[in-house]
Parts: sequence; structure tokens; C-alpha cells
Amino acid sequence: MGSRTDKLNEADKTFIAKQKLFFIASSSNGGEVNLSPRGYDVFRVTGDNEALFLDYVGSGNRTARDIEADGEVTLLFTAFESDPLNLRLFCKGEIVDKHDVAARALFDGTSFEGMRRFIRLRIYCVEHSCGMSVPFYEYVGEREALKEFCVNSERDGKLESYSTKNEIPADLEKFRG
Repeated sequence: MGSRTDKLNEADKTFIAKQKLFFIASSSNGGEVNLSPRGYDVFRVTGDNEALFLDYVGSGNRTARDIEADGEVTLLFTAFESDPLNLRLFCKGEIVDKHDVAARALFDGTSFEGMRRFIRLRIYCVEHSCGMSVPFYEYVGEREALKEFCVNSERDGKLESYSTKNEIPADLEKFRG
């Protein structure tokens, strides 16, 4: 049922381009795994072993923190509306400045208000699994709340302080039992 390859094929790229949601997990220094859903049209495949996504300000900064610590990043794309499939990308990440002209060109027509950065992913393994237990879900639209928050916070000059205040510290020992 499952398979692993060292690069994306054309079917993988087409599947990814159709997805409205993906999940990103990251970890570093033997710490806990951070897992977050990501929506919006923020992901671009840029080659057989490379992708880029636009990272908006959110409640924390874990993915970037793990990348900066040379941690691992895994993405999951799953089919909710068609034939079952789970597609995982195992990667190393790189932070790319939010003003990078080449990265911005990949997101023509996108508002960059409220974004923190781009994240470039170097894909070293692509894994396919069945996804036969994933239920069907119907996409009905995006929640605009994060984009609206980002636009308003940036306009009011509060985005940077919000982002800094809500960064998750590297040492989470005090939360472990």
C-alpha cells in the first residue's frame, strides 16, 4: 500500500496543488513535536525536491524555531474529497526573508500583509500511504480571520510586538511532568 521515493513526481505535484489544507510537523533537539494545520493558498512546489510556503503570523513560532535549530520538518497532505491518499514530505527547512523577490513572485496576487517569512523546504523523502480511513469532507471556504487580524495589526503598528510576545520559548521543560 505504501511507497517511498526520493523526489516528487508529477502526480504528487498535481495532488498538492489541489489541496486546501496541509499539516506541518517539526521538532528539534530531541524535543516534543509541534503539529499545525495550514490553510490558505500558501504552498508552492518549486522543484522535484523543493517547496516554499508563506508563513503568516500566528500564535507561536515553533516551525521556524525548529528549522533554525536544524530540526526536522514533515508535511502531510491528505485527500478528503477524492481517491484516498496520504502524501508526506520529509524535509529540512530554511528561513527566507519575507521581502525575497523570487519567493514573492511565486505568489502573484497574494497580499503579503501579516506574513512573517517564507520557509523553503528541501525534500529528501516522499511517502505515499493509503489514507483509506480518512473521512470525506467538503471544502466550503476559508476563514478570513487570520488575514484580517494580520492586516489590522500591521496597519496599527502592532504586528511585530504581537509576533515577538507570542513566540514559544525554546525551553519547554517547565511544562513536562
